[in-house]
Amino acid sequence: MPTETFEFQVEARQLLQLMIHSVYSNKDVFLRELVSNASDALDKLRLAKLRDDALDADVSDLHIELETDKDARTLTVRDNGVGMSYDEVGQLIGTIANSGTAQFLRELREAQEGAGTEGLIGQFGVGFYSGFMVADEVTLLTRRAGEGQGTRWTSRGEGTYTLERVDDAPQGTSVTLHLKPADPDNQLHDYTSVWKIKEIVKRYSDFITWPIRLVGETGEDGAAAGPETLNSMKALWARSREEVSEEEYHELYKHIGHDWREPLETIQLQAEGTFEYQALLFVPSHAPHDLFTQNFRHGLQLYVKRVFIMDDCEALLPPYLRFVKGVVDAQDLSLNVSREILQQDRHIRMMQRRLTKKVLASVKSMMTGDAERYATFWREFGAVLKEGLVTDTDNRDALLAVASFATTHGDDGTTTLKQYVERMPDGQDDIWFITGESRESIDNSPHMEAFRERGIEVLLLTDPVDEVWVDAVGEYEGKRLRSIAKGEVDLGAREDDKSEGEREQQAEEYAGLLDWMRERLGEEVKEVRLSTRLTVSPACLVADANDLTPALENMYRAMGQEVPRAKRILELNPDHALVKGLNEAYGEREDRSELTDTAELLYSLAVLAEGGRPKDPARFVRLMADRLERTL
Repeated sequence: MPTETFEFQVEARQLLQLMIHSVYSNKDVFLRELVSNASDALDKLRLAKLRDDALDADVSDLHIELETDKDARTLTVRDNGVGMSYDEVGQLIGTIANSGTAQFLRELREAQEGAGTEGLIGQFGVGFYSGFMVADEVTLLTRRAGEGQGTRWTSRGEGTYTLERVDDAPQGTSVTLHLKPADPDNQLHDYTSVWKIKEIVKRYSDFITWPIRLVGETGEDGAAAGPETLNSMKALWARSREEVSEEEYHELYKHIGHDWREPLETIQLQAEGTFEYQALLFVPSHAPHDLFTQNFRHGLQLYVKRVFIMDDCEALLPPYLRFVKGVVDAQDLSLNVSREILQQDRHIRMMQRRLTKKVLASVKSMMTGDAERYATFWREFGAVLKEGLVTDTDNRDALLAVASFATTHGDDGTTTLKQYVERMPDGQDDIWFITGESRESIDNSPHMEAFRERGIEVLLLTDPVDEVWVDAVGEYEGKRLRSIAKGEVDLGAREDDKSEGEREQQAEEYAGLLDWMRERLGEEVKEVRLSTRLTVSPACLVADANDLTPALENMYRAMGQEVPRAKRILELNPDHALVKGLNEAYGEREDRSELTDTAELLYSLAVLAEGGRPKDPARFVRLMADRLERTL
């Protein structure tokens, strides 16, 4: 059959060059990735045969083979799994159909030499290409189970690859690495060495459920020997914690989580009774870069009686726990189960409830027993966990118990709602909060002035989901959750506050100005009134008590939901010199047309103070320049 030559996709070509000139200090991970790919291929064939007994495929002895040849300097990783068709080889290896590729390339370029780089390979699903770290040329021979013809793929990683149809290819896939010249000064990276192969397999792949066999020339003297199984094939989730070391758990996590870092938490669960299953879950120590993207793949690996069923089984955990990795092995599910059936299966729903409670209980244990680990967890995953406050009413109390928030109280700057309520002084009935895009913006918000002056604690919420969950929850232990930027606020009387008579007199003094500004700014605001929350700034904008905030409006629009834009309320600080001067000018002049620009500027300053943008920035600049010119 004719051999065809193709060019790599641009991203794949860039990736190959990075692999060939790799900064990775630990090149051993290439074998972990190739063995992991082979294991996946065996899982897929086993499942395909269970679903279609007529499939023409041999599943009597599924296994992975490793073969070294010192003279030829080759290492071959071979499996008799599902294999690939001619078209699949071109699609899966000639291109990188992965939305995270650009991010991968960027992170790989930026990564420092050492441990910080080795996990990027598996994390972005490009493990096959890691072979070019140690090989000058890679040959892949594959035949899809049930098909009569195979495919040979060959490349030196220089921008092109060849494809050839082959008639006598065995079922499955073999990857032969034509290794780079040996380094006589560095025998630790001789990948034709038997002890080196055994070391890598033991470290990274001992838990693989399929036998990994070393075949061919196994002795340093070149003498041939029979196949030797290198891995224990023990299902860690079915063993007690006393039988398994932390290192074994961590290697399993790295395998299924495609992460070079150790997990933050390991969670084991064994359910007995009418429905039995085992679960081994891991909480990562870092959030993946695409955690909040639409295409983020999440879910647990599902097994039935040690038989792999599917990756990314989303039905086993709610979306707000999508960062959790792990394995669930059930005893009584159908082997022919599909994703659609899973959504309706009562056993799956029962497992989801139990696993969710177990994860939240583990977070609670971190919170009460290890403040540093909990702080890491909340920093990485707090924003996604708070989604559950909106979507999971059954576990809302448990979620509120493990949630913490930035606060104006104390030096450490974080609090739970329980701690906030315990600190509330007599007479305070509300839990006050403010939302915004960043800590800096809300720290400088004019809405904070009166609260800061009176020493009233405020929660500082900067995650987008905060705009939603506070409305969904509404209250905690009978205390309302209230935004300091919505509605009117009554912070209680102090000795130095104005008396009721003084406030009434001030309201009369400003009544004319407020009516006039309401008329002039009617297209922008629904109300103009005097403020009880300002002590320094001249003005601020607040939402009516039942209106959506601008951030929430924008969030709904981003999701494709049209919502009417609500007008805001402009509050004026009657003790500010600018507002006082405007009121005096209003009372003294019959022709108030010149004051319109000042009213407009005052409104624009309030917009800017909350991080917004004036409706007409160019006009705002002209008005401001004119006012500044008059002061010179």
